[in-house]
Amino acid sequence: MSKPEKVFAKGFIFKKNENAPEWVVGRLSLKKDEAIAFIQSQGNEWINLNIARGQQGNFYVELDTWKPTNQSNPSSNQSNNVSQFNPQTNGNDLPF
Repeated sequence: MSKPEKVFAKGFIFKKNENAPEWVVGRLSLKKDEAIAFIQSQGNEWINLNIARGQQGNFYVELDTWKPTNQSNPSSNQSNNVSQFNPQTNGNDLPF
């Protein structure tokens, strides 16, 4: 299975600040015109972005293109070994 091609989020720049307090991870800067154009070019209501580190150690922002696979409903695949409560037994089959 091949990896999907990366879609870089145009207009988004992330930089880690080594001099920032420990609770600050970094700074995300947006170039307004490019960022708005990128967002509008995506067809979904929600856009997820990943901040990743490249092989050279630089950070970049990319579009998260992950989509769930169509799997059958997990609850329908469960075993039917579970005994169901039967009110007709009046509790006579209880082990205590």
